[in-house]
Amino acid sequence: MSHPKTAEAEAARALLDSLPDTLPRDEILAINGSPSDIHTPRTYTYNGWTFQLPPGVFKPGDTSRIVHDRLLDGTIRVEGRSYAAIGAGLGVEAVIAGVKGAREVYAADIHPDSVATAAAHYELLAGDRPGTVFHPLISNLFEEFPAATRLDVITFNPPAVSTRTSDDPTVVRNVCVGFEIVARFFDQIVDRDLLAPGGEVHLVVSNTSELRNIVKYAIEAGFSPRITHRQTWEGDNCQAYLFELLRRDDTA
Repeated sequence: MSHPKTAEAEAARALLDSLPDTLPRDEILAINGSPSDIHTPRTYTYNGWTFQLPPGVFKPGDTSRIVHDRLLDGTIRVEGRSYAAIGAGLGVEAVIAGVKGAREVYAADIHPDSVATAAAHYELLAGDRPGTVFHPLISNLFEEFPAATRLDVITFNPPAVSTRTSDDPTVVRNVCVGFEIVARFFDQIVDRDLLAPGGEVHLVVSNTSELRNIVKYAIEAGFSPRITHRQTWEGDNCQAYLFELLRRDDTA
């Protein structure tokens, strides 16, 4: 009979071994061409909602919609729970969480205009809801969260692309900060004890990033990951994964 810790280590190794290598630089650049319209007003539609994007606010892409869809269909459960959307952008995740009846909704982003945009969309599309408190936060990851915050659910689609795809700082902020932003994300969750008992982290990351190293870092930080969604796209070799990660103390 295997010791539980041995079995857990073997499962983690098997998961890491199953993940694809990071794509070559030329393929990453082909997949992540710099958006030419990011400094112009744009619109985005999802679930019958229309979102207005001012210049500099990033438009969600395919990996963001993985998170949106899982929130909308209840795979990521937020009803009655404290939820944080890290990198809130224009506010799609926050709106869904409000509509779904989250107890608290934190919409956090390092970019002030994104936080203002998320707050405006939340007010317009979700509105004031009994039992739900909305917190828009200008924050570098969790740095501005109140010290007593305990979260049941966190989602993050990090700008972890491993190759610099542009010299435009707006594009870099939203696409290719790289591995270090995910390392800081997990470090802050642990150091600030941000997860409530039974709390979940839902992280979407693809093989345009250091996918295997990111998951390995999370494991070494004390999380147990499982794959809840995998997506590929016809015509390229990109593979995106949605991971649910629990603190190991909660999986014992």
